Amino acid sequence: MSTQPNVKIAPATGKLGILVPGMGAVTSTFIAGVEAVKRGLGQPVGSLTQLGTVRLGKRTDNRVPRIKEFVPLAPLECLAFGTWDIYEDDAYQAASRAKVLDRPLLEQLEEPLSAIKPMKAVFDHEYVRNINGPNVKQGKTKMEMAEALMQDIRDFKRNNGCNRLVMIWCGSTEVHHKPAAVHQSVEAFEKGLCENDAEISPSQIYAYAALKLRVPFANGAPNLTTDTPALLALARENEVPICGKDFKTGQTFMKTLLAPGFKARMLGLNGWFSTNILGNRDGEVLEDPGSFKSKEETKLSVLQQILQPDLYPMLYSDLYHAVRINYYPPRGDAKEGWDNIDIFGWLGYPMQIKIDFLCRDSILAAPLVLDLVLFLDLAQRAGMKGIQEWLSFYFKGPMTAPGLYPEHDIFIQLMKLKNTLRWMQGEELITHLGLEYYD
Repeated sequence: MSTQPNVKIAPATGKLGILVPGMGAVTSTFIAGVEAVKRGLGQPVGSLTQLGTVRLGKRTDNRVPRIKEFVPLAPLECLAFGTWDIYEDDAYQAASRAKVLDRPLLEQLEEPLSAIKPMKAVFDHEYVRNINGPNVKQGKTKMEMAEALMQDIRDFKRNNGCNRLVMIWCGSTEVHHKPAAVHQSVEAFEKGLCENDAEISPSQIYAYAALKLRVPFANGAPNLTTDTPALLALARENEVPICGKDFKTGQTFMKTLLAPGFKARMLGLNGWFSTNILGNRDGEVLEDPGSFKSKEETKLSVLQQILQPDLYPMLYSDLYHAVRINYYPPRGDAKEGWDNIDIFGWLGYPMQIKIDFLCRDSILAAPLVLDLVLFLDLAQRAGMKGIQEWLSFYFKGPMTAPGLYPEHDIFIQLMKLKNTLRWMQGEELITHLGLEYYD
């Protein structure tokens, strides 16, 4: 399949600033991990940008470069980190409190991590009800908050000598809410900021600040953030790439691996019951029914889109799918996900699959954060704007153009991602048809 000539991609010169709302377990593990890899204290396992390859041309061509050698990604040595959080812990203190990484490793990283102190955060207790902290911005209006964030962004870029910036939301899950009148246009949204409209959440204020300053934005939580007409329009007007939402890490990652296999073999599903226990700050936040509702929406949507019950009613129309999350402090970040899957096969005979995934949420999420910030920076340097559907690979609830259903099958998502990289560099897209080997 022929492609256009190479996309013009600006070089990744100078420093790339990574701005992260939320200095919890995921952010501190991500930053500490990058610093450890830079010092040869660990390997970036789980990162497609650092370890992945991309096949070019025919299988017989033996052209399989590393992704980071194929497209011009920012090197790890050129990353600078800035965060906001309602707590005052620096990155070293946050990582120590999260207890994801071992103490001997953290002690070797104390100097660079201690230097990363969170800026005062925009916070609204109505959107995250189960936590409170002292490190919070004050202002008369939400527009004042947005302007304060924009000043933070400018100051960070100047103080750290950054050439480019990316923002990625790693904050807590906000309560579930739907687009309102204030979200229907940029003008309505800005008016709402000035009038303290209750329907504008903190994550939307961060996203607005980023998009106004042409900073790419990714949403790692299931919040209603950039997926509104107002912020989608602002992203396109200012030519900023965006993506989201909700990092695909543990249980949902397993679903997007298994469900495509069941459908590929035309095996039926009667039920899929999922429950989780975790004890980190995320678990505490998700104890609130409003925040859990946001998470539940993205977790439940995956099977519906993969299995397509409208096309295969005999196999999937009666599927009972339930998701539970339970806060269990002794477990900390070492989440455990249990799945009971009731399937049926030839002549309707029943079978069962049981999964017990003892995973570590932040260990799985940290490489996704790294890949997303590097790919978003690449997208902006390639002149791409608006929703970056090719980054659906990383999310439970991928953003798509209005009216377009998302692809949840992880193998389709990976093909889309790698074909986008091939397209950027003017290489043939891989269809896996294979007939050329037998002509």
